[in-house]
Amino acid sequence: MMFEHEKEEIDTKAGFVAVVGRPNAGKSTLLNHVVGEKLAMVSKKAQATRKRMNIIVMHEDMYGKESQIIFVDTPGIHEKEKLLNQFMMDEVMKAIGDADLIVFLAPITDKLTEYEKFLKMSERKGTKHIVLLTKMDHVKQGDVLKKLGEYQKYQDKFEAIIPFSVNKKVGKRQLLDEISKHLPTSPFLFDTEILTTDNIRDIYKELIRESIFENLSDEIPYESDVTIEKIDETDTLDTVYATIVVEKDTQKGMIVGQKGEGIKRVGKFARQQMEIFAGKKIFLDLHVSVKKGWSKNRDGLEEFGYIV
Repeated sequence: MMFEHEKEEIDTKAGFVAVVGRPNAGKSTLLNHVVGEKLAMVSKKAQATRKRMNIIVMHEDMYGKESQIIFVDTPGIHEKEKLLNQFMMDEVMKAIGDADLIVFLAPITDKLTEYEKFLKMSERKGTKHIVLLTKMDHVKQGDVLKKLGEYQKYQDKFEAIIPFSVNKKVGKRQLLDEISKHLPTSPFLFDTEILTTDNIRDIYKELIRESIFENLSDEIPYESDVTIEKIDETDTLDTVYATIVVEKDTQKGMIVGQKGEGIKRVGKFARQQMEIFAGKKIFLDLHVSVKKGWSKNRDGLEEFGYIV
């Protein structure tokens, strides 16, 4: 219980900010840029992000007021089909429902139909949102102004609309300042030194998944997954035992590749990314196994942490 005089002494803000948008809108790229570290999974393959991930950014606004912004990375908004897709959309809706604020990513070349879909699915929650116009480096300045004009008919729906470009380093300060304005006054919710509430096992898993998408052909379906069997940690070396799980024997053959070239490529890229994150050497012991139809039944999904 907090007394009135204690409430008055709090001069900080903290809150959860759901980052949502269609698949490949640039959510993970944005978050890695804002936090200054490679934490969220980035892939050209649609719907690569499956679960919510908290990424923590400390920010001081122009008045010197400090905020702890807990960004929640989410899967792309898409139509529900398979059980795995249902889980992913449930993750999006939970993030929207739990958030103090939403940042909707709108690639500047998109029509407004994606934004209109978002308005319909989120209106019952009543959570305030900011529109972030991403991928500005793909168009001319005149096109940016035109798109801003198109969004004006919805100006009563959003708190702000902000043009943003990771490549041009445009919009970061404006975005963080705007978010801070809408967060509740609160003590910090997490240790100010940590960047994510995810554990090392989950981060290593996502880095290996990303390597699969980046280094193998599109014939490998996104239903492939990774289990981390064990991690042996020392100050200078992490030894990681991991298994890539696929649904068919033919997929296993694709990942292993001729003379093991495929899995070597996946392992090398993943290990390099893990070393960048951990700041130390990684020994990655990587194998492939087949679990037929795991993504098509609830028991299989739950085994990988996807509770539908």
